[in-house]
Amino acid sequence: MSSVAADVPSGKTFLGHPRGLSVLFFTEMWERFSYYGMTACLILYMTGDTRHPDASLLLRVQHGLTHAIGLLGLQHAIESVYGHLDIQGLASEIYGLYTAFVYLTPLFGGMLADRVLGQRKSVYIGGVLMAIGQFLLMSEGMFLFGLLFLIVGNGAFKPNISTQVGGLYPEGDPRLDRAYTIFYAGINVGAFFSPIICGTLGQLYGWKWGFGAAGAGMVLGLVQYFFGQKYLAPDSLAKAKATNTENAPITPKQWKAIIGFIVLCIFIIVFWAVYAQIGNTLQVFADKNADWHIFGWEAPSTWFQAVNPMCIFALTPLLNFLWAWQARRKKEPPSVIKMAIGCTALGLSFLPLIYITEGVSETFRVSFLWLVLSTFIFTLGEMYLSPIGLSLVVKIAPPRIVSMLMGGWFVAIFVGNYLGGHIGTYYDRMSHPAFFSMMLIASLGAGLAIFVLQKPLKDAIGHDT
Repeated sequence: MSSVAADVPSGKTFLGHPRGLSVLFFTEMWERFSYYGMTACLILYMTGDTRHPDASLLLRVQHGLTHAIGLLGLQHAIESVYGHLDIQGLASEIYGLYTAFVYLTPLFGGMLADRVLGQRKSVYIGGVLMAIGQFLLMSEGMFLFGLLFLIVGNGAFKPNISTQVGGLYPEGDPRLDRAYTIFYAGINVGAFFSPIICGTLGQLYGWKWGFGAAGAGMVLGLVQYFFGQKYLAPDSLAKAKATNTENAPITPKQWKAIIGFIVLCIFIIVFWAVYAQIGNTLQVFADKNADWHIFGWEAPSTWFQAVNPMCIFALTPLLNFLWAWQARRKKEPPSVIKMAIGCTALGLSFLPLIYITEGVSETFRVSFLWLVLSTFIFTLGEMYLSPIGLSLVVKIAPPRIVSMLMGGWFVAIFVGNYLGGHIGTYYDRMSHPAFFSMMLIASLGAGLAIFVLQKPLKDAIGHDT
């Protein structure tokens, strides 16, 4: 890790880690509750679900039944590039644009925090903007304004909450990968409860109540962050000013690691493009082609979004145990290899869906357990890549640009999500087995490329990183 030893209050620990990790854990938990609660509703809000097929926002706007400022203009802009799209294809493009830009703005939010605001102020600003965005979504007419506030707010919040985890640990602390895995579990506590609460409210009582609950979650996250300040490390900007290192030059070794990281991110784009389908085409599949009857009661299809975080709860202690066991024997895979494994597992997760959809009609229904099996493998790939990427940024980034480089990691997610939105437009144009096979091949290809290039990548980033 490139930062100086953390100046963190000592005392009680959290799962063997600094107490500040619990503050960041629960802050991120509430922010992700807000984000995933909103995305659990978003695609079905735009397309209409099986319970309310005529309640599609896009259909209502096109027929003049409601007004959303700028939405018809956005539709015309998208179709001027891609041609005429049906409701599902148009919703997929809008979903892709939204989730993409959510991960582009962290680059600029990170730069602003590193140079002007510091990480703590940026988190407050981002959280307030996101809460406003969620509440704006409660009004159909403010749909695009709500998305805009969420995009800008996430840019200020996301890179600066993540980098504060690294500030809790001294350089070279072997607990860092496991710290980010615990932090990632916090993300998914929020992601687990949000579709159950926000999705259920939205699907059963009206989408505005789902968005309102997501906004309330963001407010709770900010309150929790405020009361936990004393357990956090000083901002990187404040430490750099105190030690007169805010303008320290980047060394050739650091440049080499940064360039290697950028090359790695190019392959990771494919991972995120496929991963983006979980809230997009896979949610459509879960709504239209999965049977959600549980002991005679039909659960809302938005509950599918809770399966991924549920799997993360199961996998986090197992992987932490495995990696600690491997570390004691000096056999823990370096970050590059973990990320190659992640891409490979993501691809293999589509095999159950290819099998179960082969040779059946487009209107079939399968047990939701097939989606649970696929998502479990999907999540294993995610755990080998996403928290490891966050940890890698903190390990290699010079302290004065740590938030900006974290924003660079999110730029790869930006490109992947945009690509994922465009890929989703093919969902209704291809058979289910063909679409899922495309996801399989893309993910395996990315994993293979990283395996093939592992030596130069490890040389650049660091063999043991």
